[in-house]
Amino acid sequence: MLACVRSAAVFGIDAAQVNVEVDVSFGLPTFTMVGLPDPSIRESRDRIRSAIRNSGFEFPLRRITVNLAPADVRKAGSAFDLPIALGILAANGDVRRRDVDDVLVLGELSLDGGIQATRGVLPIAAAARKRRFRGLLLPHANRREAAVVDGLEFYPVQSLRDAVDALNDPRPVPLQSDAVPDLADGTHPDFADVRGQLLARRALEIAAAGGHNVLLIGPPGSGKTMMARRAAGILPPLTFDEALEVTAIHSVAGLLTAGSGLIRVRPFRAPHHTVSDVALAGGGSMPRPGEISLAHHGVLFLDEMPEFSRRALEVLRQPLEDGLVRIARAQRTVVFPARFVLIGAMNPCPCGYLGDPRRACRCAPAQVDRYAGRISGPLRDRMDLTVAVSALGADDLTSTSSGEASTAIRARVEAARQRQQLRGESSGVSLNARLAPRLLRRACGLDADGERLLRHAAERLELTARAFDRLLRVARTIADLDASERVRADHIAEALQFRGT
Repeated sequence: MLACVRSAAVFGIDAAQVNVEVDVSFGLPTFTMVGLPDPSIRESRDRIRSAIRNSGFEFPLRRITVNLAPADVRKAGSAFDLPIALGILAANGDVRRRDVDDVLVLGELSLDGGIQATRGVLPIAAAARKRRFRGLLLPHANRREAAVVDGLEFYPVQSLRDAVDALNDPRPVPLQSDAVPDLADGTHPDFADVRGQLLARRALEIAAAGGHNVLLIGPPGSGKTMMARRAAGILPPLTFDEALEVTAIHSVAGLLTAGSGLIRVRPFRAPHHTVSDVALAGGGSMPRPGEISLAHHGVLFLDEMPEFSRRALEVLRQPLEDGLVRIARAQRTVVFPARFVLIGAMNPCPCGYLGDPRRACRCAPAQVDRYAGRISGPLRDRMDLTVAVSALGADDLTSTSSGEASTAIRARVEAARQRQQLRGESSGVSLNARLAPRLLRRACGLDADGERLLRHAAERLELTARAFDRLLRVARTIADLDASERVRADHIAEALQFRGT
């Protein structure tokens, strides 16, 4: 007896259909899986056997062969437990239909027949709609995540017995998806807590408005980490499409809590400096997203940036340029999106007090050079703004007044981004940081004084082509914050002070 149940496997943040074919025939009792199953799938045999028996069904003491087609693609994960179990029960006659071709099935089984949440439900639901499946049979804990996708009938189940009943007597359950509200105050720490540091605050506002990368250089205790942790709170709220992408990445990574729906706020990721290059970029035998992709549409903060390994830092270069992470494996190449604002923080020297008027630096010049050299020239060249953060003075430390709140800063950032979106409707580029040189010249209408200052700066500072474009992008963002159609000399001058070395 042969039965077939449709399921899906996740590759990157996309899903591909997998047909679970089950043959139950006469012969010695065996349970064989073919079709390039990963060890995580092979070990599910004992779970499936126990789940079927503990759910009140009879496990057939016959020769059972399970094929996961297509057979040339490796499959991994526990989400095939439920479709395999239903295939066995369909071949055994407990499920009336032997070919369940209109419903996509996924779920992990417990020994008692319960169904646990699984990762990657959102991209699988999107693939089910794209392939015109009628419905999706899924774990009850993943119902809100799947409900984001319209045009499907949903069958959320909590046990194997419920799954059999759902296939024998289909009664879809209406699910309500979460809306994406405006970013609620208090979701991220507030900039009102930050005292002083007007230059660094301004740099982070420019970075948020134009999607630029920032490097904060200052002594310990100057507030670099404190300000970076508040940067995500001044970014505009996620749009619906952005929320879908962010939620899909976190779903594939297995970071969504049971019962959660869309991720509503901008991600903020701050990996420790001991993180490996694989954990940062993503990878593994079955590639999963790393910290770079988990920060998609949000902020990636690297505190003590020179302490990260050279290999870990160098994997940032291509994603910063392309907005994508490509992980090549023998069978396929997986692509994860990675558009984020990078904020790096570092001390000016190993001891941290170079240039501090109150404490003497103990580092030799060679030590300072080696420390700064841990961040390569090409990577530093991708930092649009470099800010010297000074130590707080006594007046700032004892002040009782609050700084400007994140809500006020976010309002200016949103207005600047709206101007960029209107200007980029024809080209499809909505942020100044992503403007290609050809589009950049078109977007930056310089007045006479601005053009003269820019030419003078290029000659005196011997700017490279990339540094010149970077300066122009930052100036364009400053002009957008100033609600100016043209880039003036004062915008160029402000951008020059963030140029770094």
